[in-house]
Amino acid sequence: MVQSPPTLTQFIIAHGRTYPGATGDFTALMNAVALAAKMISREVNKAGLVDILGATGGVNVQGELVQKLDVLAHEAMVDALGPTGLVCVMGSEEAEDPVPVPENCADGSYAVLFDPLDGSSNIDVGAPIGTIFSIRRRVTLSGPGVLEDLVQPGRNQVAAGYVLYGSSTMFVYTTGHGVHHFTLDPSLGEFLLTTDLLTYPETTHIYSANEGNSAGWSEADRRWVEHLKETDSATGRPYSTRYIGALVADFHRNLIQGGVFAYPADTKNRNGKLRLLYEAAPMAFLAEQAGGAASDGVMRVLDIEPVGLHQRTPLYIGSSAEIERVERFHQEFTGSVPAAPGDD
Repeated sequence: MVQSPPTLTQFIIAHGRTYPGATGDFTALMNAVALAAKMISREVNKAGLVDILGATGGVNVQGELVQKLDVLAHEAMVDALGPTGLVCVMGSEEAEDPVPVPENCADGSYAVLFDPLDGSSNIDVGAPIGTIFSIRRRVTLSGPGVLEDLVQPGRNQVAAGYVLYGSSTMFVYTTGHGVHHFTLDPSLGEFLLTTDLLTYPETTHIYSANEGNSAGWSEADRRWVEHLKETDSATGRPYSTRYIGALVADFHRNLIQGGVFAYPADTKNRNGKLRLLYEAAPMAFLAEQAGGAASDGVMRVLDIEPVGLHQRTPLYIGSSAEIERVERFHQEFTGSVPAAPGDD
Protein backbone atom coordinates (compact mmCIF):
# COMPACT_ATOMS: atom_id res chain seq x y z
CA MET A 1 0.00 0.00 0.00
CA VAL A 2 1.37 3.41 -0.99
CA GLN A 3 1.70 5.70 1.99
CA SER A 4 0.07 9.10 1.61
CA PRO A 5 2.31 12.16 2.05
CA PRO A 6 1.94 13.94 5.39
CA THR A 7 -0.47 16.80 5.80
CA LEU A 8 0.81 20.25 6.71
CA THR A 9 -0.24 19.73 10.34
CA GLN A 10 1.40 16.31 10.59
CA PHE A 11 4.58 17.66 9.04
CA ILE A 12 4.81 20.66 11.39
CA ILE A 13 4.20 18.49 14.46
CA ALA A 14 6.82 15.95 13.36
CA HIS A 15 9.39 18.66 12.66
CA GLY A 16 8.59 20.41 15.93
CA ARG A 17 9.71 17.35 17.86
CA THR A 18 13.21 17.70 16.41
CA TYR A 19 13.73 21.32 17.49
CA PRO A 20 14.03 22.26 21.18
CA GLY A 21 11.62 24.96 22.24
CA ALA A 22 9.03 24.24 19.54
CA THR A 23 5.49 24.39 20.91
CA GLY A 24 1.99 23.43 19.92
CA ASP A 25 1.22 27.13 19.73
CA PHE A 26 3.19 27.45 16.53
CA THR A 27 1.39 24.48 14.98
CA ALA A 28 -1.94 26.08 15.83
CA LEU A 29 -0.81 29.39 14.37
CA MET A 30 0.25 27.79 11.09
CA ASN A 31 -3.06 25.92 10.97
CA ALA A 32 -4.83 29.28 11.25
CA VAL A 33 -2.82 30.62 8.29
CA ALA A 34 -3.63 27.45 6.34
CA LEU A 35 -7.33 27.84 7.15
CA ALA A 36 -7.30 31.39 5.82
CA ALA A 37 -5.52 30.14 2.68
CA LYS A 38 -8.23 27.54 2.09
CA MET A 39 -10.92 30.20 2.52
CA ILE A 40 -9.18 32.51 0.05
CA SER A 41 -8.61 29.64 -2.39
CA ARG A 42 -12.30 28.81 -2.26
CA GLU A 43 -13.23 32.41 -3.12
CA VAL A 44 -10.63 32.63 -5.88
CA ASN A 45 -12.07 29.50 -7.47
CA LYS A 46 -15.51 31.11 -7.48
CA ALA A 47 -14.28 34.09 -9.46
CA GLY A 48 -16.55 34.64 -12.44
CA LEU A 49 -19.34 32.58 -10.88
CA VAL A 50 -20.33 35.03 -8.15
CA ASP A 51 -19.91 38.77 -7.79
CA ILE A 52 -16.37 38.90 -6.40
CA LEU A 53 -14.49 40.21 -9.42
CA GLY A 54 -13.71 43.85 -9.99
CA ALA A 55 -12.90 46.83 -7.79
CA THR A 56 -14.74 48.06 -4.72
CA GLY A 57 -14.27 51.68 -5.77
CA GLY A 58 -11.99 52.35 -2.79
CA VAL A 59 -8.25 53.03 -2.60
CA ASN A 60 -5.95 51.42 -0.01
CA VAL A 61 -3.12 52.97 1.98
CA GLN A 62 -0.76 52.17 -0.91
CA GLY A 63 -2.80 54.36 -3.24
CA GLU A 64 -3.94 51.30 -5.17
CA LEU A 65 -7.47 50.48 -6.31
CA VAL A 66 -8.96 47.91 -3.91
CA GLN A 67 -10.35 44.76 -5.50
CA LYS A 68 -13.24 42.83 -3.97
CA LEU A 69 -10.99 39.81 -3.50
CA ASP A 70 -8.46 42.02 -1.67
CA VAL A 71 -11.12 42.72 0.95
CA LEU A 72 -12.20 39.08 1.21
CA ALA A 73 -8.59 37.92 1.58
CA HIS A 74 -7.82 40.55 4.23
CA GLU A 75 -10.90 39.60 6.22
CA ALA A 76 -10.09 35.89 5.93
CA MET A 77 -6.62 36.40 7.42
CA VAL A 78 -7.87 38.64 10.21
CA ASP A 79 -10.78 36.32 11.07
CA ALA A 80 -8.56 33.22 11.11
CA LEU A 81 -5.66 34.69 13.10
CA GLY A 82 -7.28 37.21 15.44
CA PRO A 83 -9.27 34.89 17.75
CA THR A 84 -6.50 32.28 18.20
CA GLY A 85 -5.03 33.89 21.31
CA LEU A 86 -1.61 33.37 19.74
CA VAL A 87 -1.28 36.75 18.00
CA CYS A 88 -0.90 40.09 19.77
CA VAL A 89 -1.21 42.30 16.68
CA MET A 90 -1.38 42.02 12.89
CA GLY A 91 -0.17 44.14 9.99
CA SER A 92 -1.90 44.01 6.62
CA GLU A 93 -0.91 45.65 3.37
CA GLU A 94 -4.57 46.64 3.09
CA ALA A 95 -4.67 48.49 6.45
CA GLU A 96 -2.95 51.78 7.20
CA ASP A 97 -2.45 51.04 10.92
CA PRO A 98 -1.73 47.89 12.94
CA VAL A 99 -4.73 45.56 13.01
CA PRO A 100 -5.75 44.73 16.60
CA VAL A 101 -6.91 41.32 17.75
CA PRO A 102 -9.93 40.78 20.02
CA GLU A 103 -9.28 42.27 23.45
CA ASN A 104 -9.51 38.94 25.25
CA CYS A 105 -6.94 37.41 22.85
CA ALA A 106 -4.30 40.15 22.96
CA ASP A 107 -1.61 38.37 25.00
CA GLY A 108 -0.40 36.19 22.14
CA SER A 109 3.31 35.67 21.60
CA TYR A 110 3.42 36.43 17.88
CA ALA A 111 3.03 39.39 15.54
CA VAL A 112 1.91 38.49 12.02
CA LEU A 113 2.18 40.57 8.85
CA PHE A 114 0.60 39.66 5.55
CA ASP A 115 -0.11 40.73 2.02
CA PRO A 116 -3.53 39.10 1.78
CA LEU A 117 -3.68 39.06 -2.02
CA ASP A 118 -0.49 39.65 -3.96
CA GLY A 119 -0.91 40.41 -7.66
CA SER A 120 -4.38 41.97 -7.51
CA SER A 121 -4.09 43.21 -11.10
CA ASN A 122 -4.18 39.54 -12.19
CA ILE A 123 -7.53 38.78 -10.57
CA ASP A 124 -9.89 39.66 -13.39
CA VAL A 125 -7.90 37.79 -16.04
CA GLY A 126 -7.47 34.53 -14.12
CA ALA A 127 -3.68 34.79 -13.80
CA PRO A 128 -1.87 33.49 -10.68
CA ILE A 129 -2.14 35.46 -7.44
CA GLY A 130 -1.00 34.73 -3.90
CA THR A 131 -0.86 35.44 -0.18
CA ILE A 132 2.38 36.25 1.66
CA PHE A 133 2.81 36.00 5.43
CA SER A 134 5.53 36.76 7.96
CA ILE A 135 5.64 35.74 11.63
CA ARG A 136 7.75 37.38 14.33
CA ARG A 137 7.88 37.01 18.10
CA ARG A 138 6.55 40.08 19.84
CA VAL A 139 9.10 42.40 21.47
CA THR A 140 6.71 43.89 24.03
CA LEU A 141 6.06 41.84 27.13
CA SER A 142 2.29 41.59 27.37
CA GLY A 143 -1.05 43.11 26.50
CA PRO A 144 -2.16 44.29 23.07
CA GLY A 145 0.63 44.42 20.52
CA VAL A 146 1.91 47.72 19.17
CA LEU A 147 3.70 49.01 16.08
CA GLU A 148 7.07 48.06 17.57
CA ASP A 149 6.07 44.38 17.51
CA LEU A 150 5.53 44.56 13.76
CA VAL A 151 8.32 46.88 12.61
CA GLN A 152 11.27 44.52 13.09
CA PRO A 153 14.07 43.61 10.66
CA GLY A 154 13.52 40.54 8.53
CA ARG A 155 16.24 38.60 10.31
CA ASN A 156 13.88 38.40 13.32
CA GLN A 157 11.32 36.32 11.47
CA VAL A 158 10.55 32.93 12.97
CA ALA A 159 8.53 31.82 9.94
CA ALA A 160 7.46 33.12 6.56
CA GLY A 161 5.71 31.74 3.56
CA TYR A 162 3.30 32.20 0.72
CA VAL A 163 0.27 30.59 -0.84
CA LEU A 164 0.01 30.47 -4.63
CA TYR A 165 -3.44 30.29 -6.19
CA GLY A 166 -2.91 28.99 -9.71
CA SER A 167 -3.37 25.67 -11.48
CA SER A 168 -3.36 24.30 -7.94
CA THR A 169 -3.17 25.93 -4.52
CA MET A 170 0.33 25.62 -3.05
CA PHE A 171 1.55 26.46 0.45
CA VAL A 172 5.29 27.12 0.82
CA TYR A 173 6.92 28.06 4.13
CA THR A 174 10.11 28.12 6.16
CA THR A 175 10.95 28.28 9.85
CA GLY A 176 14.66 28.68 9.20
CA HIS A 177 15.23 24.97 8.57
CA GLY A 178 14.73 24.75 4.83
CA VAL A 179 11.76 25.44 2.56
CA HIS A 180 8.77 23.10 2.51
CA HIS A 181 6.21 22.87 -0.31
CA PHE A 182 2.61 21.60 0.04
CA THR A 183 -0.30 21.32 -2.39
CA LEU A 184 -3.97 21.52 -1.47
CA ASP A 185 -5.95 18.34 -2.15
CA PRO A 186 -9.48 19.71 -2.62
CA SER A 187 -11.04 16.29 -2.03
CA LEU A 188 -9.49 16.13 1.44
CA GLY A 189 -9.37 19.83 2.24
CA GLU A 190 -5.76 19.33 3.35
CA PHE A 191 -2.37 20.59 2.25
CA LEU A 192 -0.18 17.57 1.45
CA LEU A 193 3.62 17.57 1.29
CA THR A 194 4.82 17.93 -2.30
CA THR A 195 8.53 18.66 -1.92
CA ASP A 196 10.63 18.90 1.23
CA LEU A 197 13.68 21.16 1.26
CA LEU A 198 13.17 23.08 -1.95
CA THR A 199 16.38 24.64 -3.29
CA TYR A 200 17.25 26.80 -6.27
CA PRO A 201 18.61 24.85 -9.26
CA GLU A 202 22.31 25.34 -9.95
CA THR A 203 21.65 26.68 -13.45
CA THR A 204 19.81 29.92 -14.05
CA HIS A 205 18.20 31.01 -17.30
CA ILE A 206 15.30 33.30 -16.38
CA TYR A 207 15.00 36.91 -15.31
CA SER A 208 11.72 38.48 -14.22
CA ALA A 209 11.36 42.25 -14.44
CA ASN A 210 8.88 44.78 -15.75
CA GLU A 211 10.99 46.30 -18.50
CA GLY A 212 8.22 48.77 -19.23
CA ASN A 213 9.74 50.75 -16.35
CA SER A 214 13.30 50.60 -17.70
CA ALA A 215 13.37 54.21 -18.91
CA GLY A 216 13.25 55.25 -15.25
CA TRP A 217 15.83 52.75 -13.99
CA SER A 218 19.35 53.60 -12.89
CA GLU A 219 22.24 52.97 -15.25
CA ALA A 220 23.22 49.97 -13.12
CA ASP A 221 19.86 48.28 -13.61
CA ARG A 222 19.71 48.98 -17.33
CA ARG A 223 23.22 47.65 -17.89
CA TRP A 224 22.53 44.58 -15.76
CA VAL A 225 19.50 43.59 -17.83
CA GLU A 226 21.37 44.27 -21.08
CA HIS A 227 24.11 41.95 -19.81
CA LEU A 228 21.56 39.19 -19.26
CA LYS A 229 20.41 39.58 -22.88
CA GLU A 230 23.91 39.22 -24.33
CA THR A 231 24.84 35.92 -25.95
CA ASP A 232 27.43 33.88 -24.03
CA SER A 233 27.16 30.12 -24.45
CA ALA A 234 29.53 29.54 -21.53
CA THR A 235 27.09 31.11 -19.07
CA GLY A 236 23.85 30.16 -20.80
CA ARG A 237 23.01 33.68 -21.87
CA PRO A 238 20.92 35.22 -23.25
CA TYR A 239 18.39 34.62 -20.50
CA SER A 240 14.66 34.32 -21.14
CA THR A 241 12.22 36.86 -19.74
CA ARG A 242 9.30 35.53 -17.72
CA TYR A 243 7.16 38.08 -15.89
CA ILE A 244 3.71 37.33 -14.47
CA GLY A 245 3.24 40.51 -12.46
CA ALA A 246 2.63 38.82 -9.11
CA LEU A 247 5.64 38.45 -6.83
CA VAL A 248 4.48 35.09 -5.46
CA ALA A 249 4.04 33.62 -8.94
CA ASP A 250 7.32 34.96 -10.33
CA PHE A 251 9.22 33.92 -7.21
CA HIS A 252 7.76 30.40 -7.21
CA ARG A 253 8.60 29.81 -10.88
CA ASN A 254 12.17 30.99 -10.37
CA LEU A 255 12.54 28.86 -7.24
CA ILE A 256 11.49 25.77 -9.21
CA GLN A 257 13.24 26.54 -12.51
CA GLY A 258 16.11 28.81 -11.45
CA GLY A 259 16.06 32.54 -11.98
CA VAL A 260 16.07 36.04 -10.57
CA PHE A 261 13.24 38.51 -9.93
CA ALA A 262 13.86 42.25 -9.88
CA TYR A 263 11.74 45.27 -9.08
CA PRO A 264 14.26 48.15 -9.07
CA ALA A 265 13.71 51.69 -7.91
CA ASP A 266 12.82 54.10 -10.69
CA THR A 267 11.87 57.73 -11.23
CA LYS A 268 8.27 56.98 -10.20
CA ASN A 269 9.12 54.81 -7.18
CA ARG A 270 12.40 56.25 -5.89
CA ASN A 271 12.41 54.00 -2.82
CA GLY A 272 11.20 50.97 -4.73
CA LYS A 273 7.63 49.75 -5.03
CA LEU A 274 7.44 46.50 -3.06
CA ARG A 275 6.72 46.59 0.66
CA LEU A 276 9.62 45.60 2.90
CA LEU A 277 7.62 44.00 5.71
CA TYR A 278 4.81 42.35 3.73
CA GLU A 279 6.63 41.22 0.59
CA ALA A 280 10.41 41.63 0.47
CA ALA A 281 11.39 40.36 3.94
CA PRO A 282 9.29 37.16 3.99
CA MET A 283 10.33 36.24 0.46
CA ALA A 284 13.97 37.00 1.32
CA PHE A 285 13.77 34.57 4.25
CA LEU A 286 12.46 31.88 1.91
CA ALA A 287 15.07 32.64 -0.74
CA GLU A 288 17.98 32.33 1.69
CA GLN A 289 16.61 29.08 3.11
CA ALA A 290 16.43 27.72 -0.44
CA GLY A 291 20.11 28.56 -1.08
CA GLY A 292 19.36 31.87 -2.79
CA ALA A 293 19.69 35.49 -1.77
CA ALA A 294 17.80 38.78 -1.65
CA SER A 295 19.17 42.31 -1.87
CA ASP A 296 18.02 45.89 -2.36
CA GLY A 297 20.95 46.24 -4.75
CA VAL A 298 23.34 47.25 -1.99
CA MET A 299 22.64 45.17 1.10
CA ARG A 300 20.92 42.02 2.33
CA VAL A 301 17.16 42.55 2.61
CA LEU A 302 16.96 40.75 5.96
CA ASP A 303 19.36 43.29 7.48
CA ILE A 304 17.37 46.39 6.48
CA GLU A 305 16.14 48.19 9.61
CA PRO A 306 12.51 49.16 8.95
CA VAL A 307 11.25 52.57 10.03
CA GLY A 308 7.62 52.28 8.97
CA LEU A 309 4.83 49.76 8.57
CA HIS A 310 4.45 50.34 4.83
CA GLN A 311 8.08 51.04 3.97
CA ARG A 312 9.08 50.23 0.39
CA THR A 313 12.29 48.84 -1.03
CA PRO A 314 13.89 47.83 -4.32
CA LEU A 315 14.09 44.04 -4.51
CA TYR A 316 16.38 41.60 -6.32
CA ILE A 317 15.73 38.01 -5.29
CA GLY A 318 16.62 34.57 -6.56
CA SER A 319 19.70 32.46 -7.23
CA SER A 320 22.69 33.61 -5.19
CA ALA A 321 25.06 34.05 -8.14
CA GLU A 322 22.55 36.33 -9.84
CA ILE A 323 22.11 38.52 -6.77
CA GLU A 324 25.89 38.82 -6.46
CA ARG A 325 25.97 39.91 -10.10
CA VAL A 326 23.29 42.57 -9.47
CA GLU A 327 25.27 43.98 -6.54
CA ARG A 328 28.45 44.12 -8.66
CA PHE A 329 26.63 46.19 -11.27
CA HIS A 330 25.35 48.51 -8.55
CA GLN A 331 28.86 48.89 -7.15
CA GLU A 332 30.28 49.67 -10.59
CA PHE A 333 27.56 52.08 -11.69
CA THR A 334 26.76 54.01 -8.57
CA GLY A 335 24.83 56.85 -10.21
CA SER A 336 21.45 57.61 -8.68
CA VAL A 337 18.12 56.92 -10.34
CA PRO A 338 17.69 59.36 -13.25
CA ALA A 339 15.77 62.51 -12.47
CA ALA A 340 12.12 62.49 -13.46
CA PRO A 341 11.00 64.97 -16.10
CA GLY A 342 10.67 68.38 -14.49
CA ASP A 343 13.05 67.61 -11.59
CA ASP A 344 15.84 70.07 -10.92
